Amino acid sequence: MSNDIKQLYINFDEYIRQGEPDQREAAYAWSTAIGLQAVDGLKTSAYLNELARRNIEGEITIDEVGHLLDSYYESKTTREADDDDKEEADKASKNIKKILSVRTCDFSTKGYISVHRRIFEGVMKHAGELRKYDITKKEWVLELDTVNYQNWEDLRRSLDYDIEQERNYSYKGLSNDEIVAHITKFVSGLWQIHAFGEGNTRTTAVFLIQYLRSIGFDVENDLFAKHSWYFRNALVRANYKNARKGIDYSPIYLERFFRNLLLGEQWDLRNRYLHIHPTEEWRIQPNLATPSNTSQVPHKSPDKSPDKSPDKFNTKNQYVKSLVMVIGTNELSVKEMLSGLGLKDRESFLDVYLNPAIKGKFVRLLYPNSLRHPRQKYLLTVKGLALYNEIKDQ
Repeated sequence: MSNDIKQLYINFDEYIRQGEPDQREAAYAWSTAIGLQAVDGLKTSAYLNELARRNIEGEITIDEVGHLLDSYYESKTTREADDDDKEEADKASKNIKKILSVRTCDFSTKGYISVHRRIFEGVMKHAGELRKYDITKKEWVLELDTVNYQNWEDLRRSLDYDIEQERNYSYKGLSNDEIVAHITKFVSGLWQIHAFGEGNTRTTAVFLIQYLRSIGFDVENDLFAKHSWYFRNALVRANYKNARKGIDYSPIYLERFFRNLLLGEQWDLRNRYLHIHPTEEWRIQPNLATPSNTSQVPHKSPDKSPDKSPDKFNTKNQYVKSLVMVIGTNELSVKEMLSGLGLKDRESFLDVYLNPAIKGKFVRLLYPNSLRHPRQKYLLTVKGLALYNEIKDQ
């Protein structure tokens, strides 16, 4: 991230914390608009950053920002190597800010296509046009493999179906976990269609923000601004399956983005967790919530000095040790743990293995607030990982 953008984020934070209501709203919109350019590896210019500041201060309107940008790029006599990319980022950011400043949502296929046109009008030749060819994209998180995107002949039909299904869906009576899981599924499916030749993630993000606002969610925070690249890679992992490599669809990373966005949770949204073959250091994505709200933080005794004994992460319970080694760096269901241990009696397993491991803070629930979650899994805490590594190294 350039120094220009780093400094602008600091300014955004100041406006969001201390600015007047209109300034806070403008700062949110600008931070999201500029942050989303990162999904295509783009950075805005220092000039756009200054125009954004003036707009937030109320010195110039968003239309004046557009006129000034046009004049700036038309009058440049010397073009630098990255000017085309900066021009796209600048103008797309201005357009996104303008869209997000109006709280309306045309939740339809036509509305979705319109968002693409409005973002990239004057930026891309085919703004607002569905692609007429099939695509593949090499992804870093997939070790240069690609997601299977929708074939071009069925784009309109797929958009119509997904959006109509969501329009008729009722969120009434759903738990928070169910709401997040459903939104994840809808957004993942919409993005997988990949209706346009370019700009699909930015279009999906803006359309999603409009939609979530229209059904009562407050999404005015900096997640899309500061974690847009994670958002895109989480969409990739949610739509990638490779049976030969033993990799299944993994919507959990996208769910964690939405859990932060909608429920205020604190999952660590860094891209290295999303790689299909992460290093040992990045295998477990931590929740950065306070120790009182998560079992990932190793328990410390209430005495004044921390426990410095060499076996503070160890246990004499051989059943717990066996379970820790079966789980390892994975997220497993009860059925998968039973299979890994070669057991069939669920009740005995719960009493002898799982409950003591949870009580000892070696194992935690993926969905701690929903014990009967249909996709409930279990994984090691930091304490459990320490024990796992200790046993493995012996």
